[in-house]
Amino acid sequence: SLHDALPISLRAQAYENFRQQIVTARIRPGQFISQRELMQLLGMPLGAVRELIPRLEAEGLLQTVPQRGLQIAHVDIRLINNAFQLRMLLEREAAQRFCASVSDADLQAIEDAHLDIIRRAQAGPVDDQLLSDATQVDWGLHDLMVDTLGNELISQAYRINSLRVRLIHLERATLSADILLPAMQEHLTLIAALKTRAPHAVADALGHHIHSAHERVLGRDRRVASTASTTSTFST
Repeated sequence: SLHDALPISLRAQAYENFRQQIVTARIRPGQFISQRELMQLLGMPLGAVRELIPRLEAEGLLQTVPQRGLQIAHVDIRLINNAFQLRMLLEREAAQRFCASVSDADLQAIEDAHLDIIRRAQAGPVDDQLLSDATQVDWGLHDLMVDTLGNELISQAYRINSLRVRLIHLERATLSADILLPAMQEHLTLIAALKTRAPHAVADALGHHIHSAHERVLGRDRRVASTASTTSTFST
């Protein structure tokens, strides 16, 4: 079968290329895309793309629409709330364990990276390079905390969900200039909590940060929704 014939590395590369397209905002939520366009975008052969589609469908990142072709996940209020709830469940546990194992030197390096982003943002201008670097520092801490658990099942579930969250941010609010500093300040509060090595303080700081990120996304939603429909209700 095709499944046996295709090298595992090629399948993994096709998925990684798709992930990068989301991270770099070259694939948009709700976008329709043909298999041929996906081949060109990912720089992968048809066989690899055909194998990728069922995986992306299973992960809720892509759906096949009759007569229309492939559609990148559409961001709606349910996806937002579900994705952020999953983040909260996975990351609170990870952060509480991380505070017991991370070294003082690593914590200091993480803090320095955040402070450097804040210094650059305050000096201005907030350009694409700074936003890209800030996003890497931001996600880098979350990725590290989860991966430090050493549980590949949790890391995989988290990685898939982080792609959903990135799609949400593409739809709603990328790490733009106006939210860069608040997000970085929340991270500094989390880092300060990690330094205390107190799991409850870490859980509180992380919970506040994810709740704030959720609210930032919903805040844009509410403004749009209030003009479109007065009956919409949002739960957080």
